[in-house]
Order: sequence, then structure tokens, then C-alpha cells
Amino acid sequence: MSRRGVLWVAFVLVHVAVAVAGYILPSGPMGDVYLVYEPWSARALTGGGIVGITEPWVYPQLALVPLVLAWVFGFLTYTAGWAVFVTLIDAVVFRMLVGTARSRGRVTGAWFWLAAILLLGPVGMYRLDGVTVPLAIAGSLWLVGRPWLGAILLAVATWIKVWPAAVLAAAVVTLRRRFTVVGGALVVSAVTLAIVFLAGGGSYAFAFVTEQTNRGLQIEAPVSGFYMLLASLGVEGASVYYEPNILTFQVTGPNVDAVIAAMTPLMLLAMGSVFVIGAVKSLRGASFAAVFPALTLGLVLGFIVFNKVGSPQYIVWLVTPVIVGLVIDRAHWAKPAILMLAIAGLTQGVYPLAYDGLLVAQIGAVLLVNLRNVLLVMLFAWTVYRLARVRTRPHAASVRSRRPAAVKG
Repeated sequence: MSRRGVLWVAFVLVHVAVAVAGYILPSGPMGDVYLVYEPWSARALTGGGIVGITEPWVYPQLALVPLVLAWVFGFLTYTAGWAVFVTLIDAVVFRMLVGTARSRGRVTGAWFWLAAILLLGPVGMYRLDGVTVPLAIAGSLWLVGRPWLGAILLAVATWIKVWPAAVLAAAVVTLRRRFTVVGGALVVSAVTLAIVFLAGGGSYAFAFVTEQTNRGLQIEAPVSGFYMLLASLGVEGASVYYEPNILTFQVTGPNVDAVIAAMTPLMLLAMGSVFVIGAVKSLRGASFAAVFPALTLGLVLGFIVFNKVGSPQYIVWLVTPVIVGLVIDRAHWAKPAILMLAIAGLTQGVYPLAYDGLLVAQIGAVLLVNLRNVLLVMLFAWTVYRLARVRTRPHAASVRSRRPAAVKG
């Protein structure tokens, strides 16, 4: 069997295994699909109200599109249809990534993607993030040769789940045709907002931003590790509680309000610092290939590591910049790729496998999530170091080297 054939067999086996695991593993890892996505989309289709239009919503408005499209597979249950829908999107982008399977970088990236899907488990498939990641991969790979199309895909992904904005920001800084990227993003945003306003949802156009501002410390966020340890040791005032308004578990403890207030400014400072490093390197002539994947990974990790919210599906975001890094320079990106796979495996260990223990602050589950978070911090440190070490060069040389370096792999 050819190399490409082996990859496609592995693709099918991995996606079937992860889809089935959603039904078998504890804590209902596909629960968001049938408990939240299905009712939201059913109401929109039956005239019962449209989230993001007739009421505020935690997601950007285009997030409703994949929720509705999953009903195309209505001959199955909605949950099974969602798994098929995500698998088909993955297949389209996987074919684009693999190509003829002659590029070692692309083949390595493809194997890495399959390993990440398997190690992260059902939460990577049964969430909206499972739709945005392949869109972000395709958009990133198209940025050099087809920047207009790449920007459109990334902007669509951003209007489904905000995180691909980090990829767009990195592209604007590092790509020579940055105005094409900005133009593509503006077109998608303008069309989306025009539809929202015409549908009467103008007052909720940016509700997905304000809906996130009043959240506490989610139990899986890195900053929550200290409080989770206190709760596991029975320290007075430290405990896990359920927040019904946003359907999540949070942790409280001594001086928690001050920590909550500090996290958003700290996150913005961390991401801003990474952005400035990348921008300076780019302005001094560093190539797109050298800066873009590291800057993208740094921005995404800054959002995860310094966020008061920490959901397991966030880890799947790391797949996009690591794949791009492997395609461009697999030798330098092998170690962070392995580290990311370890993070993915530990994340599935936390959710769904040890999640019941985490909800009651059992020490084993708490240590497991803290280990995962330590690895996230290590990966963030590597990314900043990698970005800071990028060599700069005269602008003319940079112009000559950018496109070939990004296309190879």
C-alpha cells in the first residue's frame, strides 16, 4: 500500500475510534452536541428563536451555520450526524495537507494531526472547535499562495469561534500581502454583520464578547491550579462549584476576586508581548516561515495559559500552528510537536477520564490537570524562546526568501 493509502486508512480508523469513544467514555464528552447544539439549531430551524439574533449568545453568529448543517445527516441521530460532518471537513483538509504524500513535512504534519485527534479524544470532535481547526489549517496553508482565500477561511473560522483571530493577527504581521489578508477578513466580517443587522440582531452582534467577561476561575485553567490544590487539601474557603448561567464548573478560594480581576489584563499583556516580539522580528526582515508558526502558537498559548477559562477543547487549537511548523521545518518543530501530543493525552486523561474526580477536587485528578498545565507553560516558554531567537536579515533578502521558504515542506 502506498504512503498516502496508509495515511487514509489511519484517518478512517482514528475518526471512527474517536467518534465511538464519545459514546463509551465517562462524563458524556459529546454532551455539548445533543444538550446544546441540537436544541439551538432545532429552534432556529423551527422558528423558535435564533441565538445571536433574537437573544445574546456566547459564540459569534456564524457558529450557527455548522450547527444547522449537521442536520443534513438527519437520517442519523444529531450527535452521529455531527461526528460525520466534522469527519468530512477533516477529510477535505487532510487531503489538501497530504497532497501526493511526497512532501515529508506534510506527511509528518498529517501523522501529527491524526495522533493529536486520537490522544485528545472525543472533546476535539464533539465541539465547535472541531470545525474551526481544519478551517484554520487550510487557511494557514493557503496564506502564501492564496492569501485572499486563506484570509477568508480564517475569518469565517473566527466568526465561528474567536480563537483563529490569533492566526489572522500573525498573518497580518508576517505576510508581505498583509492588506490582502486584512481585506479578506473585512469582507467576511462586513457580510456577516450586515446579515445580522438585517435579521434584526444588531443589539446582539457582539454579545459573544460581553457574555464572557463575568466568568470566574474555571477548574481546568492553569491559574486555577493553586486553588484546586487548596480545595483538594480541604482548605477552608476553597471549593469547586457549578455556575448554571454558563454551564461550567469553577473554583473559589482566598482572594479569588483579585485573581479573577487580574487575569484578563495579564492575558492581554502576555499576548501583546508575544505579538510585539513577532512584529519586531518581521519588521527587521525575518521570514514568514520563521515567524508565522511560532507567533501563531505563542498567541494561542498566551490565550490558554493566562486565561481564567480553561476548557479541554482549547488544546485542539495548538494543532494548527504545530502542523504549519512541521510542514515548514519539521526538524525544529519535532520537540514541540511531541510536547503538544503529551499535553493532548493528559487532557483526555483529565477530561473525560478523571473529570468526576476533578469535580470533587480529588488529589490525583488535581495533580493530573496541574501536570498538563505545567507542560502548557513549558510549551509557551519554548515558543517565546523560539520566536526571540529568530534571525533577522535585510529586507531585500527577506523578500526573496519568504515565499519559497513557506511553500517548501
